[in-house]
Amino acid sequence: MPGIAAAVAHVRRAAPQATIRRVIRLIGIVASIGIADSLNPTTIAPALYLASHASPRRARHELLRFTAGVFLVYLLGGAAIALGPGQLLLALVPEISPSARDGIEIAVGAAMLLASAMLWWKRRRLRSVEPQLPRMRGSSSALLGATIMAVELPTAFPYFAAIAAIVGSGRGPADQVLLLLLFNFCFVVPLLAILATIWLAGEHASQILSRWRTFLAHHWPAVLSGLALLAGVGVIFVGVTGLGLHSHGRFRHISRALRRLLHLSTKS
Repeated sequence: MPGIAAAVAHVRRAAPQATIRRVIRLIGIVASIGIADSLNPTTIAPALYLASHASPRRARHELLRFTAGVFLVYLLGGAAIALGPGQLLLALVPEISPSARDGIEIAVGAAMLLASAMLWWKRRRLRSVEPQLPRMRGSSSALLGATIMAVELPTAFPYFAAIAAIVGSGRGPADQVLLLLLFNFCFVVPLLAILATIWLAGEHASQILSRWRTFLAHHWPAVLSGLALLAGVGVIFVGVTGLGLHSHGRFRHISRALRRLLHLSTKS
C-alpha cells in the first residue's frame, strides 16, 4: 500500500499550503477594500483641519487622538457586526462551500463596482459639498473621531462588503478580528500619512498639507471612484476565476491559466 500512503502524505502537505493561499487571498481582498475606502473626506478633512494647528506638537497630539478615536470605534463596530449577526449566520450555515465563498467574493466586488459608478456619476455634486469642519480641540479630538465613525458606520457600505468577505470565509472569530484590524489599519493610512508629514516636515508641513487639501477638495470623488473600481475588479477576478476552477471545459482551463499567471491557488 505504499502508493496510498504516499497519496495521503501528499494531501496532508498540500492542505496547509492551500489554507495559506486562501488566507493570503482574503488578506488581499480586505486590504484592497480598506485602502479604497480610506480616501474618506469625512475623516481626512477634519484630520487636515486638526493638522493646521500653529504648534506642530499640539497638532500631532490632536491628530493622534483623532486617529485613535476613528480606529477604535470603526473596529468595534465592525467586530460587533462580524461576531454578532455574522456568527449567527455561520451557525445556521456552518459549512461554506468553496463555490459559495467565490460567490460571496463576486458579490463583494460587484458592490465595490456599484459604489465606484455612483461616486463617478455624482462626482461634480460631491466635489461641491463643503465638509463640516470640527469645532472641537484638544482632549475632544478622540471624541470627534469616535463620533464621526459612529455616524458613518450605518452607511459604511465598503466596510460591510469587507465584513461579508471576512464572515463568508468561514475563519474563526480570532482570525476575523485580525482581518478587521488589518482593514482598519488600511482605513487610517491617510491619517497616519498626515501625522507622519507633521512629524517629518516640521515647519513645512502646513504647505505640503495645504496642497493635499486643495487636490482632494477638487478630485477626491474621482480618486475614490478609481480606487473602488480597481478593488472591485480585483475581487471579482479572484471570485470568478475561483468559480471557474469548479467548472468544466475551456472556462476551467482559462481560470487555471489566469490564476497561475498571478500565482494564485489553482486547487478546486
